[in-house]
Amino acid sequence: MVSMRTGIYPGTFDPITNGHLDIIKRATKVMDRLVVGIAFNSSKSPLFNPSEREAQVALEIKELDTGSCEVQVKRFDHLLMHFAKEQNANFIIRGIRAVSDFEYEFQLASMNYAMEPDVETLFLPASEGNQFIASSLVKEIARLNGDISSFVPRRVEKALLERFGHD
Repeated sequence: MVSMRTGIYPGTFDPITNGHLDIIKRATKVMDRLVVGIAFNSSKSPLFNPSEREAQVALEIKELDTGSCEVQVKRFDHLLMHFAKEQNANFIIRGIRAVSDFEYEFQLASMNYAMEPDVETLFLPASEGNQFIASSLVKEIARLNGDISSFVPRRVEKALLERFGHD
């Protein structure tokens, strides 16, 4: 019997970008169940609170064709590997934008494997059109009232511009 392939795609998603959505859509092609984990990271100062980020991600995922993969959005504020075990996950999905991402992500994957050897990390390279998109850069462009329409979904663009007091 083949066991269910359950993956966790963790991140702060502050905000969710077209790059994140691309990784989610591609991950659903290899998973039976995907949990998008909205992380609380005390070392970051998010623009949107966890409830807002969860709602944004859930709304945008509704628009994706996820095939037969069940996709859920859940918040967590503890160790990723504990969250993975709670979700009965056997995979962690990580998007890689550039070679510079790989070294850090490889360290994380190695530490995670040392803690939970039954949970594998799968790296998905960003699609060509999304390799440069980073939430932090999107927020900075929005703060300065720049055009972010090609980096985030329309609802997220609207929320960012409203948050920064732009119409």
